[in-house]
Amino acid sequence: MGDFFAELGRYLGSANNRSQFIGDLLDHIYLSLVPLVLGLLIAVLAGWLGHRFAAVRSVLLVVSNLLYTIPSLALFVVIPGIIGSKILDSVNVIVALTVYTAALLVRPVLDALDAVPPHVVAAATAIGYKPARRFLAVELPLSVPVLAAGVRVASVSNISLVSVGALIGTGGLGVLFTDGFQREYFSPIVVGIVATLLLALIVDLVLVQLRNLLTPWDRVATTAGAK
Repeated sequence: MGDFFAELGRYLGSANNRSQFIGDLLDHIYLSLVPLVLGLLIAVLAGWLGHRFAAVRSVLLVVSNLLYTIPSLALFVVIPGIIGSKILDSVNVIVALTVYTAALLVRPVLDALDAVPPHVVAAATAIGYKPARRFLAVELPLSVPVLAAGVRVASVSNISLVSVGALIGTGGLGVLFTDGFQREYFSPIVVGIVATLLLALIVDLVLVQLRNLLTPWDRVATTAGAK
């Protein structure tokens, strides 16, 4: 055990290794969070259509379930042939994870919109809110508490899946895994695992705080209920 920590200290003590780690970490953040935002936007739009039209809802649920069953590595390889990018281009990971995020969030978006009290929607309609305005000003804000849970799951999923992209040569903390396995050098593997776990934890905490900021009424109701 002492030898392991000594080896880990030597690895982290190298300026080149620290520089590589920071670069890989920044790549990982970019490759995981950009698809999260894009996938959320797509899922919200698709969920709005599915919430309004029963036929669209059924199709969305089937398609999203099918898309999410596609193996990530296979999708990373297929994407270049579809969009015309190079095999090592990071856009392949962004597109693939955007697809996964949207597929994963379609059902939570629908559930979140279903959870909005019908009398609130009816009241907004009665005072003249058009469907688009009612969705943005009333339904979407009220659906945040339910939707946030799905977004937190999607963030963890993305942070995990980015590492798979290292197998086809893209950046991220997965590079530390492949480098460590190729050289039978366990220090970068351990650093990559710990960094991935900490990144997922930090992003999750940020999302919780963001949910709290977007739903101040939910905290007031919880406090009132506790009293």
